[in-house]
Amino acid sequence: MTAIARITLLSVVLGLSACAVQRPPEHQTPPPIPSQPGTKPTPSTAPGKPTTPGKPAKPLPRTSASFAPPPGGNSHWDPKLGVYVLDDQPNTFYRQRTYYRWDNGWSRSISPNGPWEETDIHGVPGGLGRQFGQ
Repeated sequence: MTAIARITLLSVVLGLSACAVQRPPEHQTPPPIPSQPGTKPTPSTAPGKPTTPGKPAKPLPRTSASFAPPPGGNSHWDPKLGVYVLDDQPNTFYRQRTYYRWDNGWSRSISPNGPWEETDIHGVPGGLGRQFGQ
């Protein structure tokens, strides 16, 4: 046998042996995986217990992983709308350096205090247009 054939055969044998799968013993069960590292189920989220109606199972995120929050304002991230919701101003939203306001029509501004410029549904993030039925 030539050296190349031996090396090829050895590579195939080693490669196939690495693919062997071993099953865990039947008497052992894997430990449960926590939803977040270091957390334990609370009574409201423990398996087999229903959650309280009207309350989300986990808290909504305060910030987005993709978009920076508005400067200097109290807000929270709404993943369904895809924008920050300003806590102090009703129907006022923020994303990517632009504020959006709904007042029987859409307007936008670079400041939460205006000046506001009218826009249509094409000028607002998609989640806002769906939420306000336009």
